[in-house]
Amino acid sequence: MGTLVYDHDRTAEFDDRTLAHLQVIVVNKLRRQESFPFTWSDDVRTVTVWISPQTPLEFVYHGNRRPRLNRTWLEELALAASSTTGLVVLPEPPEAVSAYEDDLTVG
Repeated sequence: MGTLVYDHDRTAEFDDRTLAHLQVIVVNKLRRQESFPFTWSDDVRTVTVWISPQTPLEFVYHGNRRPRLNRTWLEELALAASSTTGLVVLPEPPEAVSAYEDDLTVG
């Protein structure tokens, strides 16, 4: 399990794969100087924080290998982050297979 550390003291645990996808979305939003809410739930509560370029964040991974990213999931997370609701952890969808990749497996 990886950990997102928000503002030095609030933490949220996610599996490394989910955390890697969230990191891509958060970094892309902050690079564009965009602030947004981020909501996650655990077994006890639901938490919403405001993420801005001034917010100290850490992405701490348990493993040392970066997971392969699912482009479809990234697109869905990016849409959520840009909505009025903000970024939420969505279930990972099946990865779309491009026509080119499909051609490679036929035959």
